[in-house]
Amino acid sequence: MTTVTTTTASATEPTLSGDRSRPRLNWRLRFGALSLIWGFSFLLIKVGTQGYAPFQVTLGRLVFGTAVLAAAMAWKRERLPRGARTWVHLTVAAFLLNALPFSLFAYSELTIPSTLAGICNATSPLWGMALSLVALSEDRPTRIRFAGLGLGFLGVLTVLGAWQGFHGLDVTGTAMALLASLSYPIGWIYVRRTLAGTGNSHLSMTGAQLLLAAVQLALVTPFFTSFPRHVSWLPLLAIAALGALGTGLAVLIQYGLVAEVGPTTAQMVTYFIPVIATAAGVAVLGESLRWSTPVGAVVVLAGAALTQMRPKGRVS
Repeated sequence: MTTVTTTTASATEPTLSGDRSRPRLNWRLRFGALSLIWGFSFLLIKVGTQGYAPFQVTLGRLVFGTAVLAAAMAWKRERLPRGARTWVHLTVAAFLLNALPFSLFAYSELTIPSTLAGICNATSPLWGMALSLVALSEDRPTRIRFAGLGLGFLGVLTVLGAWQGFHGLDVTGTAMALLASLSYPIGWIYVRRTLAGTGNSHLSMTGAQLLLAAVQLALVTPFFTSFPRHVSWLPLLAIAALGALGTGLAVLIQYGLVAEVGPTTAQMVTYFIPVIATAAGVAVLGESLRWSTPVGAVVVLAGAALTQMRPKGRVS
């Protein structure tokens, strides 16, 4: 679940200048909080779509998330990035890393459980590994990473129940969730090629990116939805929490972790998200769970972990 980082702790952070002030809370506590926030995001999406259209859920999420980052920027006296070229690239990044995947996940959860959406999100490192083979010449694969790629997609087939002919599975919703997870590494490759080393802070770049994504959804939403006739308070609260916590606060926590312990450790949050999403979906929403779902999820996470391994002595 990422912004200028991936909704999903993505593979490689672009190099941007930023503060490294000493945090007040131990990084392990913040790591746990981030895992919980992003893990519960899929439950919040499901609740939000019970009262509002998917585009409305996404728009609300982006508005609340942008408000949190705007407040943080005002507190730190940060300015938005300058330069037309930077804003053009940020517009593309906002679509690939925010507007598109957030909308796809919201639409997918109309027909699939939040548990499945959370597991599909964990495939993002697998897609990233596959794309890096053709898009990033400096990121050469190894046999272990190739094995992880194959193992991960075997886990996906297990989750989906391929041996049963995908019986009882909503193909469209599942495809949307998988496309959402694919959008993150595509966006990150674009960011690495166009926005790395701009000299702007993480906070400034992410604030601008979320603002642009909110504008994109604000332009699209009226054409596909009508104004709600009444206020559904519980879904609205879920959307507010999804935006303020799952998008705004989560980004601030993640960048703090990256600055303190590095991207390799920070991205490990990816492997806790589907576990928490599954537990939340089953315990809170009463979603059913077949044996193939947790088994396949473990295989997916094992494969994703292998794809992130680097040769000894190399800094990722």
